[in-house]
Amino acid sequence: MMEVRPRRIGGAAYQVPMPVKADRREALAIRWLIQAAQRKSNKEYHYFWQKLAAEIQDAFHNTGAAIKKKQDVYKMAEANKAFAHFRW
Repeated sequence: MMEVRPRRIGGAAYQVPMPVKADRREALAIRWLIQAAQRKSNKEYHYFWQKLAAEIQDAFHNTGAAIKKKQDVYKMAEANKAFAHFRW
């Protein structure tokens, strides 16, 4: 729901939390699923479709690398809530 974007103000770059639009939210989710699937081991999964299926199942069970990435981005936005007044 929230992500941070750098905003340069007065010579300093602040990480400003901003809401994510619906189309970007879907694109990020798909991108994170694909990247997490690409990082999976080739010993355990021999084909990409197996890796992707395993990552989608992990996402369904609220575990896995894509969900961790989502939580990290949201945690970063929450940590930088003090700079929300720089949003315009």
